[in-house]
Amino acid sequence: MTLWPRSLLARLLIIVLLGLLLANSLSLTLVMYERMRSARTVMLGNLEYDVATSVAILDRLPASERAGWIWRLDRGNYRYILGPGASGGAPQDRRSQDAIRTLKETLSAKYPLSFTAIPGPTSHIQAHLTLSDGAPLTIDLIPRMPPVARWLPVVLVLQLLLVALCSWIAVRQVVRPFSQFTRAVDALDPAANTPMAEQGPVEVRRAAHAFNAMQSRIQSYLRERARILASISHDLQTPITRMKLRVEMAEQPELRDKLLNDLDNMSRLVREGIAYARSAESLEETALKMELNAWINSMVSDYQDIGKNVQFHAADTRLPIVTRPQALRRVMTNLLDNALKFGEYALVEIDDTHAREIVIHIMDGGPGIPDAERDAVLQPFYRIETSRNRETGGTGLGLAIAAQLTAQLNGTLRLTNRTTGGLDVSITLPRQ
Repeated sequence: MTLWPRSLLARLLIIVLLGLLLANSLSLTLVMYERMRSARTVMLGNLEYDVATSVAILDRLPASERAGWIWRLDRGNYRYILGPGASGGAPQDRRSQDAIRTLKETLSAKYPLSFTAIPGPTSHIQAHLTLSDGAPLTIDLIPRMPPVARWLPVVLVLQLLLVALCSWIAVRQVVRPFSQFTRAVDALDPAANTPMAEQGPVEVRRAAHAFNAMQSRIQSYLRERARILASISHDLQTPITRMKLRVEMAEQPELRDKLLNDLDNMSRLVREGIAYARSAESLEETALKMELNAWINSMVSDYQDIGKNVQFHAADTRLPIVTRPQALRRVMTNLLDNALKFGEYALVEIDDTHAREIVIHIMDGGPGIPDAERDAVLQPFYRIETSRNRETGGTGLGLAIAAQLTAQLNGTLRLTNRTTGGLDVSITLPRQ
């Protein structure tokens, strides 16, 4: 198991986001470092000027007036004490050393200095000196940098969120065309004319145009194949009819019956070929709104009237649907005929649990179809090696025609084997 994500979107998002975060972190670090250096320089500069001025003022004031002035000279991080201050060891921390160096450069030429460290969690020192009249003076100093503004963490968090959002939008713009192409390829159906939208960046529009051109070429090849098949099938009808007439005049009854049976099979194959060729063409039938329960019930009743074992489990609610009834009738007829031919009975059920689609199930009690051949049987002229029924192998065009017409109805046809035995053919159609 690897922690590296499998999707391209997640991978690109991680790479881009980490890169931007590292770049921003480096920039922020450099800015903060430069800010600290500038702040330290300003702080030490102010300390040098202000302390020199304050000590000079106190040195010139009479001893009796110093107490009244000393509070006016206090600052945020240092103050003056008229006295020897506290005792302690020598300061060792770096921040104190910078302050000590500045004070020495400012005052040591005129006033001898000594420094002590005040114990505590933060850096705290005292500078001890003696004024010109011999009075002790202590500078109590806490070396510290200017505090970080309270709004800075909020800005950093907002910046992080903005970087993440922009990264996600940028990566999604890059990955979206791949997802669109994947869906277009998965939904590619030569029988349906569903071109891909040619929009977006120039590169995406070019790729979409190439994909649509490829789809058009595939459809033109298939139409040409269907036209050839239709032409051959149509042209064979006349010689087959002549052959039937000549065979009927034969004097040997047994041979005549065999030849007529072969010619009937040839005629059936020719009719199926023409039907398949027509199913490959775009449907010219107008879509109509109809009630599916009543429509299927009428169709099943027609089969029952001629003694066929076809049952229909109708739904309890009305099922309005917009579709092409003649094309759907041809699909249902092929599937019901197959179910009766190979499974001796047919059972029709409707699944209306989905909001946008309806699923029609046609089930039989036959031997089913091997898993390895489910896709192959939807191809024209394909028949299973060991036929589902030895007496009637069929032409291999019934399921192909049904699948092609279903695709032109914007639906899908699936084959599954029932756990109790038999085949379940499901037709998924949009409600609108």
